Amino acid sequence: MSSCLFTLPVRGSEGLYMVNGPPSFTESTAFQRDSGKNCKAVAFSKDGSLFAWCNGEKVNIVNITNAELLRSFDLPKTVCLEFSPKNNVLATWQAYTTAKDGTAGVPNLQLHDVKTGKCLKSFIQKKMQNWCPCWADDETICARNVNNEVHFFENNNFNTIVNKLHLQKVNDFVLSPGAQPTKVAVYVPGSKGAPSFVRLYQYPNFNGPQSALANKSFFKADKVTMLWNKKATAVLVIASTEVDKTGASYYGEQTLHYIATNGESAVVQLPKNGPIYDVVWNPNSVEFCAVYGFMPAKATVFNLKCDPVFDFGTGPRNAAYYSPHGHILVLAGFGNLRGQMEVWDVKNYKLISKPVASDSTYFAWCPDGEHIVTATCAPRLRVNNGYKIWHYTGSVLHSYEVPPNEEMWQVFWQPFLDGVFPAKAVKYQAVPSELPSAEPKPAQAYRPPALRNKPATSSKLHEDEPPQNMKPPGSSDKPLSKTALKNQRKHEAKKAAKQEAKADANQEPAQSSAPQNAPRSTVPVVTSGDPEVDKKIKNLKKKLKAIEQLKEQAAAGKQLEKNQLEKIQKETALLQELEDLELGL
Repeated sequence: MSSCLFTLPVRGSEGLYMVNGPPSFTESTAFQRDSGKNCKAVAFSKDGSLFAWCNGEKVNIVNITNAELLRSFDLPKTVCLEFSPKNNVLATWQAYTTAKDGTAGVPNLQLHDVKTGKCLKSFIQKKMQNWCPCWADDETICARNVNNEVHFFENNNFNTIVNKLHLQKVNDFVLSPGAQPTKVAVYVPGSKGAPSFVRLYQYPNFNGPQSALANKSFFKADKVTMLWNKKATAVLVIASTEVDKTGASYYGEQTLHYIATNGESAVVQLPKNGPIYDVVWNPNSVEFCAVYGFMPAKATVFNLKCDPVFDFGTGPRNAAYYSPHGHILVLAGFGNLRGQMEVWDVKNYKLISKPVASDSTYFAWCPDGEHIVTATCAPRLRVNNGYKIWHYTGSVLHSYEVPPNEEMWQVFWQPFLDGVFPAKAVKYQAVPSELPSAEPKPAQAYRPPALRNKPATSSKLHEDEPPQNMKPPGSSDKPLSKTALKNQRKHEAKKAAKQEAKADANQEPAQSSAPQNAPRSTVPVVTSGDPEVDKKIKNLKKKLKAIEQLKEQAAAGKQLEKNQLEKIQKETALLQELEDLELGL
């Protein structure tokens, strides 16, 4: 296969086959379609070169490049498959069953040597959750959670447990990604009034209370999700309770904690109450996005100090997805929401497009950072199964619906290692597509019969919040005054409304009229095109800067003259005037 042609396996009642990715979207001839209706599990190796599947008879491994069958294992009941990071081991899991007389069943987790086909080790692994051992990226270490301990093996020798991390009731652990040395995040649930905690260790230093790199304890946690950033410098912990004691939410309660390997930790303060739907790290490892709060939900990007950097306002969303290069962020509302997506340019925080993927149960970025797949799969939804491939500018490039009475269970991209696809400049213009954009417009809001023929009033159930930059360009770290914040919000709201109108039309690039390849300075210089207006704007900014300095002097305790105090009082009017000029009113 050429490097630009990647594939998507499609698994369903029509069997298992592969579709070539953009630009062809044809069925791959390299992979022979497996027409059986019993394909339970599929897996790609991390570099995308090997592919394994179980068809209800055997587990097969093929080399994707030349379609050569490398191995077959006689494991018909396999329901989970996973390759180790460097393709040396294939792990398979079958449901655990005890013998008829109640004695222990046979080992159901197998580790196979991919090159020789030999079974390296079998374990009894009763639960499907966290069934697979975890490897460090270079495979020097492999770890399993067994009876409240984490067992470590080295260099794929599974006959010797080299290290144990023993804490009272270790419930979960995650190894850090990337190069050595490997770090381990472990979670121990609280009991009898003691708090739960997450600890970070560097392998193999597990002994003694001083050996932990960082520790964060918290009450209110029945389960946690631990997310390492790509550079393995910090972990985000979403702690959840099954039940919200206040009765405010049916999701239980969630809190978000930040723990760094240098020992720093913090609770991430989320400015809106309600569930935390999603938290994702930017691949650059220096910021993360959280989607949270009762609907319409807020989405905010935070830096490593857990300070908000950009707030996307409120909207119908419950998920966030950074592109592989971290330069684009998609906010989406799937599941019980209508599938509205917002595609944002992360560097400039500008809206690129607002596609709608109704009834989607799955979303994934292509490793090229340009394309997206959305899908409607069974058993989550048993009707209208199929998938769509999009360009992030909002164009649907390919669409497939399964025939009536058939189901689709899974579709996903072939993975590639980092660096195979270089990052490209962000486009705003929708790329051309052969397909009509036949996305349904969102349905009109329900109006009771008594109000149907009357003019619509703007009585809203929720006040929508517009996006806003939490750190205006060139500002100091000082918080803005209430008036300035209010004015800034108004300004951002008007700006966002303009951008949205552009994104909706999707004809115009949602960017200033600067040419696409013009180099951007860090603070874009906005000109109105009218020298007189520009001069006024410049003078107003000068006056506002002087007022800012006077306020700083006053805050430092300096006694101001009467005329200086009068100047400060004019700030609101000047801000309003500046805003009107900048918006061209």
